[in-house]
Amino acid sequence: MQPDPNLYDYWPYKDRPRIVWPGGKKLAFWIAPNIEFYEFDPPTNPLRPSWPKPTPDVVGYSQRDWGNRVGHWRLMELLDRRGLRGSVSLNVAMCDHCPEIIDACKVRGWEFFSHGIYNTRFSYGMTEAQERAVIEDSIRTVESATGQRIRGYLAPALTHTERTLDLIAEYDFWYTCDLFQDDQPQPVKTRSGKLISMPYSLEVNDVIAYGVLAMDPWAYADVLKRHFDQLLEEGEDSGTVMCIPLHAYLVSQPHRIRAFEDAIAHITSHKDDVWFATGAEIAGHFRDHSWDSTLADISRRGLLRPGTGFGGGAA
Repeated sequence: MQPDPNLYDYWPYKDRPRIVWPGGKKLAFWIAPNIEFYEFDPPTNPLRPSWPKPTPDVVGYSQRDWGNRVGHWRLMELLDRRGLRGSVSLNVAMCDHCPEIIDACKVRGWEFFSHGIYNTRFSYGMTEAQERAVIEDSIRTVESATGQRIRGYLAPALTHTERTLDLIAEYDFWYTCDLFQDDQPQPVKTRSGKLISMPYSLEVNDVIAYGVLAMDPWAYADVLKRHFDQLLEEGEDSGTVMCIPLHAYLVSQPHRIRAFEDAIAHITSHKDDVWFATGAEIAGHFRDHSWDSTLADISRRGLLRPGTGFGGGAA
């Protein structure tokens, strides 16, 4: 058994090369609505059940369906009011199941990145050929529906194989949301490509706040504000990143949406200091302006461990 996958090097937060976001902004903020499709009676994966309860789970299915029928539209209107674009963590089957949602996001200039085909189909147990087929289908389907070439990847239901990161780097994805080790982007060790670990979040993800911790909506809003305030303060020295991952079937419930908008109002009131961007914009800027200095700093500190290298060039 491999005790450490060596996907990235240890890189202390203090005294890193300074990241400067466009316009000298201190913090890059992006918001990631997960637009997902859960199959009513999906194929069985022997390593993990598709639903917490035995299938067919009518309750779970209909709750998530509410997110696409009602919740997404409520969330989209909120982001419109606040002048924010989403970066959609997309189960790409939504392009076929709910093209109206895809069209509405496209009109608004939202980004799309892959979250697999269905959120009830896991990567566990896939062969390399099967995993390549999923990645290729994601690229082809989204490009056909939106004209966009997807650059980000969040594994379906956060499930991976030992080759996932190497494969998405090979297919010229720019960022992965599947690593949670930092508050700034960092190069990932892959055989090819130039892949970064993008700060996503479990801590401020509404699935954790509401689905796991059963948090009060106003407590969640307070968490978002405090999380933002701390990262903004630290961004004075070097640019930080904050992402809020969302699921419309949770955050858009009538009793929760106003508390969430209160938190967004707080964040968007700091326009002078915050770059409101998409995941691909943040990743592209880091790749162009901070990739080389990051690797050089890791090497200078003697922290570069042997093993799989950086496809985009080693320090």
